[in-house]
Amino acid sequence: MKSTLSVVVIAFNEGKNIRSCLESAKWADEIVVVDSGSTDDTMLIAKDFTDKIISKKWEGYSTQKQFALDQANCDWVLSLDADERISPELKTEIEKILANGSIYDGYKIPRKNHLLGRWIKSCFWYPDQQLRLFKKGKASVTDVKVHEGFQIEGEAGTLNGDIIHLTYQNFFDTFDKVNRYSTLAAEDRAGKKRIKGRDLVFHPVAAFLTDFISRKGYKDGVYGLMIALINMTTNLMMYMKMWEIQNRKNE
Repeated sequence: MKSTLSVVVIAFNEGKNIRSCLESAKWADEIVVVDSGSTDDTMLIAKDFTDKIISKKWEGYSTQKQFALDQANCDWVLSLDADERISPELKTEIEKILANGSIYDGYKIPRKNHLLGRWIKSCFWYPDQQLRLFKKGKASVTDVKVHEGFQIEGEAGTLNGDIIHLTYQNFFDTFDKVNRYSTLAAEDRAGKKRIKGRDLVFHPVAAFLTDFISRKGYKDGVYGLMIALINMTTNLMMYMKMWEIQNRKNE
């Protein structure tokens, strides 16, 4: 008997992304969208693809994704972000798993990350394996404020088809995301390491050199340079915010 698939997506003001995301997933047996109070047309667009749209107050990435995972009713679950799409090759592979069964409890999927529309192969941006497909009841979300992932009970295989990720589509949104993510990362890490002045110089510079030199960002030319600079900026902001948390005076 063929297995069934739920695709789960969390969203907030994703009107510019959600249609293409759900269009790529409309072949699934179930689509679950968990919305955290969008004020744009996210929910209206989602209604074109599913009637399982759930509003839930934002409580953090891990909590939202775990909640979305818990709402799925099918045999297998694929978790997507709103700025991700299922490639045709990935669709074919998943359909074979659903039809034929699997010895694995989950699968890592390569992700094609894009900067301003360009697929980036350097800076460890590809294949960027992500554990996103798993049997219902076998997966949980890691409990961190940012860069959360999934963990499974059992063994994971690897697929060849890609998730297409429109990572940074413009620099306004990019630096908004950098600001938000660096704050969450600082809050996660501030209690683990005492920050000194040299950390504000050493770690950002090391982050730039790692991406541009060690991870061969130079092979992507100016795009690789920009990614290294974004990573350096994120790192600098995180360490400055960690320092602020640790040295904030009582008000």
